[in-house]
This record gives sequence, structure tokens and C-alpha cells, in this order.
Amino acid sequence: MRLFVAIPLSEEMKKVLVGCLHDLKKQGVEGNYVPAQNLHVTLAFIGEYEDPGRVKQVIQSVPFPEFRLCLSDKGNFGNILWAGVKGNQKLKTYVKNLRAALAAAGIPCDKEKFVPHITLVRKMSARKPFQLHIPKVEMSVKKASLMKSELRDGKTVYKVL
Repeated sequence: MRLFVAIPLSEEMKKVLVGCLHDLKKQGVEGNYVPAQNLHVTLAFIGEYEDPGRVKQVIQSVPFPEFRLCLSDKGNFGNILWAGVKGNQKLKTYVKNLRAALAAAGIPCDKEKFVPHITLVRKMSARKPFQLHIPKVEMSVKKASLMKSELRDGKTVYKVL
């Protein structure tokens, strides 16, 4: 079972980001666009792991600080285009504590530097320069969720466990 810990987005934030995706398509940006229902902020990628109950216990053991999540800039990792999340010390501290707790419990998770973002397009390509305008939008975050990723009919589907 492919697992990760994430913040699912509010309907309002998804709607704003879908507007950005439509705008990118109009500008001729090609690639694998992330469906609205899959938009999220990954906090810890675990990968193949067969005991979601154990992961949930660890998540519940790490105190979650409520905060506001605000979109900021755009960026990319190679050919992956993303919307950034404004610097947030509560979020960064939570992710550090969460990853440490997962590691202490023997649950594998990514050790890369945490760059809070929402993936918009994978394998992105554009024949001409384009603009991605990220509107000012924010949402209240009260918890992190354990998510499962699975392939259904050739499409990736994320489900909150």
C-alpha cells in the first residue's frame, strides 16, 4: 500500500488552483495535470508500507498546531510545476517532528528538505513562455491526513484513510 501524510485542500483553494490550471492550458502548457481531487500538500512520503494503523498512531502522537495555509509563488522541480505555500514556521516544525516520529517508529519516509508545495503539472512542457498567476487564497488547517495512492483504470487516485 503506497502511503503519504498530507494536507488535503479546501474546496475554495482547489477551485482557485483549477482556475490556474485552465489558464495554463489556454497558454499551451502541456503535461500531466493533477486532477482537482488529488491536489494536496505532502508532509511526509512513506511509500510502500503495509500497516496504515501504525502510521495513524504516529500521526496522532505528534501534536498538530492549527494554522492558516496561504498560497504564494510558483516553482518547479525539473519538469514538475507547483504552487508554493507561504513560509510557515508552525508547518515546518510539525513536519520535522512528524518525520522524526515516523523514523523513530521504524516507518520509512522521505528525508529531503521540506519544500511546502502543491504539485500542479507533471512532465510539463511549453513551446513558449507562460505566466502562472497564483491568487491570494488561504485556508485553515486543523489536521494532517494519512493518504493512500492507488492506480485505478490507469489514473492515480488518492484516498484519505
